[in-house]
Amino acid sequence: MSVAPRVESDAQLARLLQVATVLEEVVEARAHRHYQSLPEAERDERIEGLLEEAVEESAAHRERIETLLEELDADAVAFEHIEALVTEQYSGADTDFDGVLYDQLNGEETAYKFYADLIEAIEASDVAFSIERERLLETLRDIKAAEASGVEAVAELMEERA
Repeated sequence: MSVAPRVESDAQLARLLQVATVLEEVVEARAHRHYQSLPEAERDERIEGLLEEAVEESAAHRERIETLLEELDADAVAFEHIEALVTEQYSGADTDFDGVLYDQLNGEETAYKFYADLIEAIEASDVAFSIERERLLETLRDIKAAEASGVEAVAELMEERA
């Protein structure tokens, strides 16, 4: 997923924030879907906790981004729509621990990279947005830091299981 080198308008910013909302919704839906797909005998408290935390974190990120979208007078994509797409796309997905953890790591890394690129593109822009720039960047930096922590948590759990 690529972000332009600069964000040049409120409309472009809104589209990128909508992408961020979808990304968070995908991470949230996939974490929930993966946990539900594990056979009861193969469920693990640490993985369950990690996935539950991922769901809560993604929901919180989505809410923060939706607040920014409201200020830009733009709509977010409905979670139910994204969840249905994820279910359809990944209904036959690998349901062992390694597959669940690898998928979660991929989602966290993708989100981290997207936010890093988005922050860089906003910082490279000299456009005056209708949202206060420092609050926008602070929100995105907070979310990026949470994604980095998520990457570390999943990687540590994967290392322990290796």
